Amino acid sequence: MNSKQLVSSLEGCRVQGQLPDFQIKGLSCNSGDVSDGFVFVAISGTCEDGHKFIDDAINRGAEAVVVNGSWFMVHGAQKIPCIVVDDTRKALAKLAAVFYGNPSDKIKVVGVTGTNGKTTITYLIEAILQEAGFHPGVIGTVNYRFGGEVMPSNNTTPGPLELQRMFSAMLDAGCDYVVMEVSSHALHQDRVEGVNFHSAIFTNLTQDHLDYHRTIEDYFQAKSRLFKNLLPSAYAVVNNDDKHGKTVASFTKAEVLTYGIDNDARIKAENIKFGIASTQFNVSGQRIDLKINSQLIGRHNVYNILASIAWALKDGIKPQIIKSALEKFSCVPGRLELIKSDNGFSVFVDYAHTDDALFNVIKSLRQVSSGRIIVVFGCGGDRDKSKRPKMGRVVTELADMAIITSDNPRSEVPQAIIDDIKRGIEKDNYCVVSDRREAIKKSLDSALSGDIVLIAGKGHEDYQIIGGLRQHFDDREVVKKCLKFQS
Repeated sequence: MNSKQLVSSLEGCRVQGQLPDFQIKGLSCNSGDVSDGFVFVAISGTCEDGHKFIDDAINRGAEAVVVNGSWFMVHGAQKIPCIVVDDTRKALAKLAAVFYGNPSDKIKVVGVTGTNGKTTITYLIEAILQEAGFHPGVIGTVNYRFGGEVMPSNNTTPGPLELQRMFSAMLDAGCDYVVMEVSSHALHQDRVEGVNFHSAIFTNLTQDHLDYHRTIEDYFQAKSRLFKNLLPSAYAVVNNDDKHGKTVASFTKAEVLTYGIDNDARIKAENIKFGIASTQFNVSGQRIDLKINSQLIGRHNVYNILASIAWALKDGIKPQIIKSALEKFSCVPGRLELIKSDNGFSVFVDYAHTDDALFNVIKSLRQVSSGRIIVVFGCGGDRDKSKRPKMGRVVTELADMAIITSDNPRSEVPQAIIDDIKRGIEKDNYCVVSDRREAIKKSLDSALSGDIVLIAGKGHEDYQIIGGLRQHFDDREVVKKCLKFQS
């Protein structure tokens, strides 16, 4: 990519200064990563303004800088050419796509968004595609993986440079699909602006991330961007039992395929039977009649499976391949993950960290429980405080015993978070054990034969952040260690 191609890819940009024709060696929005032959894109972030670091980028070898028009009006030209745009976030996303050869035009990118279910659906679609003989890459909350490689996930949806770099690497590795979770933050920050989505899935929308989006409507508008930007050649798979899903279906230009349990839908689940180790149901619609016996449990997972089936059928995958893949699939890390116990009770670790997710998981467990349900949970620090009392209310209303503990307090005082949780509680079926390890131990010591213990909030995460210090902590490891001492 040369400098002339850069300018031509940014419609409406203005070049201030003499821009030489040079081969661009790299793009960056972090001045510390800049070296000779780079173009630096100044992003106004939530904590820092990249325009402050233009001089540093120039000193490190930047040949040109991309800046916001409003900043340029105040500060004017720099020592090197300035490419002036209305929005540097969008510019970075478009430039990243062009720099890496627009890989999403050559690989089928499937975007999954919504409050709950994103991770599970990406795992299910990956399993279906592999069963059908394809080679998918996956980008999501748990990790990024393709071609036998697994990389840690720093963000559910990476920034545009990392994202396009990964698409390119997946293409080179022979991937034919990318199945990716698309977060509301990523959509609001234009991280996927340069992505050509082959299809997209909408799961549901409930309260989350209001520390960032402020209102549920703002949160929904961020999610909506994925579907508003779909091309008519794409298709959208939408949960028709969710009121926001119906709105999404009404405004996207893409073809819409609906799924659901309660309302009319193109793909529908019927005759659902829940068990502690499996869920059985019939799938009707699209001229098919499938009976699914899944190792995933709970009504919320029926929705996740339906979304995956609807997507796969629309993409031309045969029903028997879909059925085979789904029935072989055992579990998603940290999503109602069963930890085996020889003590007569069951232990599940789950990522549920909103009141709606907790409602769904506990209700699912109640349907298969012969004894009590004991829930260990907390709320993250430096995040949406308004959901804390709601989570406290849901858990104490639905569970037999609740143990309130720390999640990731981050910079907040753990007791202050716990006090917020307690404000929503009206029953006396709870206790507070601030230390998460001790809380888990207490839940297991309290469990009797036939009970279910749910350790909620952190799921697959293998760390805890207390006072800004990140330390190793894995709920699953702690459970297994405690159970070993019990036996």
